[in-house]
Amino acid sequence: MKILLGMSGGVDSTMCALMLLEQGHEVIGVTMAKWSPSSGINCSDKRGCFGPSEPQVVAAAVKLAKELGIEHHVIDLELEFAETVLDYYVRTYLKGKTPNPCIVCNKHIKFGALLQKSRALGIDFDRFATGHYARICYDNISSRWLLKKAADSSKDQSYFLSMLSQEQLSQTLFPLGEMKKSQIKDFAKSKGYSYLVKKKESQDFLESIDNSSLFADYLVEPGNFVDQDMNILGRHRGIIHYTIGQRKGLGLAGFSEAQYVIGLDAENNRVIIGPKSALYKDSLKTIGVNWISIPEPQSSFECSAKIRLAQDPQPCQVHMMADNSYYVKFKQPISAITPGQVIAFYHDDLVLGAGFIA
Repeated sequence: MKILLGMSGGVDSTMCALMLLEQGHEVIGVTMAKWSPSSGINCSDKRGCFGPSEPQVVAAAVKLAKELGIEHHVIDLELEFAETVLDYYVRTYLKGKTPNPCIVCNKHIKFGALLQKSRALGIDFDRFATGHYARICYDNISSRWLLKKAADSSKDQSYFLSMLSQEQLSQTLFPLGEMKKSQIKDFAKSKGYSYLVKKKESQDFLESIDNSSLFADYLVEPGNFVDQDMNILGRHRGIIHYTIGQRKGLGLAGFSEAQYVIGLDAENNRVIIGPKSALYKDSLKTIGVNWISIPEPQSSFECSAKIRLAQDPQPCQVHMMADNSYYVKFKQPISAITPGQVIAFYHDDLVLGAGFIA
C-alpha cells in the first residue's frame, strides 16, 4: 500500500514511518508549512505548533525522511491555514469565546487541505497516516468507520479528532493507536533514535505567549472587570486576553478567596469575576455537532462527555433541541464550561461525536 505520512520531525511520526516500512508499505513523507513572519507570531517563548521554529521542524522532517530513504514533500498551506484556522481563532476570541484551533486544524487542514493539495501536486497515495494516539476500525453492522480512544489512555488524542468525517476516517491510519508511548520510546531507542525520545514535544497552539499581533486589524479595547452583580472591580486589558476558569494575570487584589474568570460579556466588553464555586455548572448547549461513529440520534440518550482534553468523560444526558442543537445535562456539576470549546461524547472507548459549546 502507498501511504502518505504526516511528518513533524518528532519521535511519533518517525516511528510510524519505520513501522509502516517494516510492514512492507511504500511511505511518502509530507510536512505542512503554515507559518509566516507576516503572521506577527515571531517570538518563541513556549512550545507550540505555530511560530518561528517551523523552519527547524521542517528541516528535521526532511532530514529524517532522507535517513529513512523515503520520498518527502513540504506542502505550503500558509494561505489555507491563515484563512481557516487563524481567522477562526481571532473571530472566536472577539466574540468572547475560547477557540479550539487544534480541532479545527485537524478537520480542515491536516486531514483536509493537506491531502487535497498533495493530490493536486500529483502525489499518489492510498491512505494517509499520522502519529496521533487514537484508533479507527470499520463496523460491518452499522457500515460506519468508528473512532476510538487510544490503547494508551494517558496519550489519547481522540478528543482532537472528534470533528473528522466518515470520509476522512475511511482513508486514515493511526499506526500508534494500539501501542503505549513507552513502547514507542523503546522501539525508537532500539532503532538508534534515542535523541528523538529526548526531544520535547509541542504542547500549545502558538509558540508565543502574546497572541495580540493576530488582532492587529481589530480594535481591542480595555473594559471593566465586574462581579456577578455587575459591580465594577477594576479594568481589564481587552476581552481577548481572558478565558473561563482563568485565575492568573487578572491583576485584582483584596479578595478573601481566589477569584476566577467565570464569564465573558463581549457585547458590553466585560469580564465577569467570581469565586471557584461559581465555575461549576451542570448543563450546556452544543451546536454544530458532528456525529462521527453513529448516525444522528433521534431521541435523548445517556453517554459520557468531556469538555477538554485533560478530563475524564463525565456521565450525562443528551437531548436534541428543535433548532438542531443539543442540551447536555451532566450528573454532577463540572468546572469551567467554556463557550467556543468542544464537547466530545463517548460510550466507553467509542467517540460518538462532538460539537461546539454555545
